[in-house]
Parts: sequence; C-alpha cells; structure tokens
Amino acid sequence: MREGSTASSARRVARPAPLRQAVSDALAELIISGALEPGQHLVESELAQQLGVSRQPVREALQRLHTDGWVDLRPALGAFVHIPTQDEAAQLLGVRTILETYSAQLAAQHAKPEHIERLWEFQQEGVDALAEGATDRLVAANTALHTYITSVGGNEVLAELIAQVSRKVRWYYTPIANSRSKSSWNEHARLIEAIAKGNPEQAGEIMRKHTDRTRTYRGAVAAEVASA
Repeated sequence: MREGSTASSARRVARPAPLRQAVSDALAELIISGALEPGQHLVESELAQQLGVSRQPVREALQRLHTDGWVDLRPALGAFVHIPTQDEAAQLLGVRTILETYSAQLAAQHAKPEHIERLWEFQQEGVDALAEGATDRLVAANTALHTYITSVGGNEVLAELIAQVSRKVRWYYTPIANSRSKSSWNEHARLIEAIAKGNPEQAGEIMRKHTDRTRTYRGAVAAEVASA
C-alpha cells in the first residue's frame, strides 16, 4: 500500500451543523407537544418562517427527522408527521420498561437523603401540574422525575440508552398525560418510598408495573380512537 493512500481515500469529516440540529430539535419538540399533529403536512416555507430560518436547514432537518422516524417523506407529496402505529409504541414502551426497571433498582441502591428530597420536589411539581391541568408542565415533571431516578443510579451507559428512547416516550405519553396522570403520580409516590427505603426489588417491581400500565393504557386509548 502506498504511503498516504489511506488518507487520500478517506471521506471528509463533516463539520458540525448546529443550525440544522437546532431546527431538528425544535421540530421534534413541536411534534412531541402536538403542535404538529400526526399526519400533518409539513411545508418547508411555513416552518422556515415559523422558526425564523431559511428553507435549507429546514429541509436538512426534515431529512434527519425522517431518518429518526419522526417524519415520513412521500414522493411528489412532501413531508408529513409520522403516524405511530400501535406496534411501534408498544415495542418502544416495552423496551423502556426493561431499562427503567433496572434504573429504579440502581436508584434504590445508591440514593442519598438529598436525592430523595429532590424526587419529592419533582413529585410535588407533577401533582400541582395535574391539579392545574397544565399538560406541558405535567409531561416535563414526569420526564424530570424519571431522568433523575436514572441519574441517581449512576450507570452512564444505562442513562444513554434511556435517553435514546425518552423523546419518543414523551411523544407517546403527551396525549394521555392528563387522563393517565392521577394514578401515575400515585405510583410515583410509592416508587419514591421504595427507593427511599433502599429496597431495589420493590422499587424495580413498582417501576415495571408503572411503565407497563402506561404502555397498556396508551394501547387501549389508541385502539378506542381507531375504532371510533
């Protein structure tokens, strides 16, 4: 092999594209919140105007979102918000159950008093948001509590895996947040109590049932809507 042949045949490393990433993140958040609804036609010029950017980063962001399963690109028709199937949601939420069950077990093994205090603060935020019917705050508090439980466990690999699915968990959870949350936050309280007691088996079992109930509930709601 001639000297330098490897370097000459190597592909150029793409430079970071922070604007494209920022636009992609912004569009994903609009999809998660329901501001962009499943099946909605996504018009580049309208999105560019809404976000205050040119059409090019919007086009690149839509390609990225298509790759990640948020957007469908249809030849000659354009881009549309993906409509999740029941199987897609069930599979992802099933994986979430496995990951977060282990997360709760680790949290029970490592939690300190200050961690428990912070968990109760997230719990109170969720209960307050539920009482006020503030869906955005409710979803944010739910995400924050689950994320914090993972961080208390201290397993960085597990945290990365959970982060990979957490955005779509929010997407699937947001439409049912208000109706599911009364029982959900009661379950959170029992979970925090188990973590505070340092009981990994109990904490893991409560988390397993909690996340599985969300999966089952979402499936039932989706089936009811489909049959209406």
